[in-house]
Amino acid sequence: MINISQQIIDQMFDHAKNGLPEEICGYLAGTERTVTRHFPMTNIDHSPEHFSFDPAEQFQVVRTARKEGLVLLANYHSHPATPARPSQEDIRLAYDPEISYVIVSLAAELPDVKSFIIRNGEVEKEEIQIIQ
Repeated sequence: MINISQQIIDQMFDHAKNGLPEEICGYLAGTERTVTRHFPMTNIDHSPEHFSFDPAEQFQVVRTARKEGLVLLANYHSHPATPARPSQEDIRLAYDPEISYVIVSLAAELPDVKSFIIRNGEVEKEEIQIIQ
């Protein structure tokens, strides 16, 4: 289970909507499976179907999180026109078995968010507990 506040979920929704028609991406950081910080990042692919982090931005986020005593708990990205479930590309590129993979979907009238653990090509849905 990963704990995320409604405020951070809303920030991810806003990031996804503002990034249309492209996928957006970022990191979620915190401690002990509780997200306390949202790091929106740039999708350098500028694509509606896939994303890549900007390496300089990624390095800066890792440094900032460490400086603040936080751990990267999840990476997130959006699916502008498909459901909140990992694509084959998402599964293939899920290299870190220790983090969650959060997907924001804008395919339906209301935005949706789901979290997954992906290890060795196996996908397991993870519960998101919304906290204050």
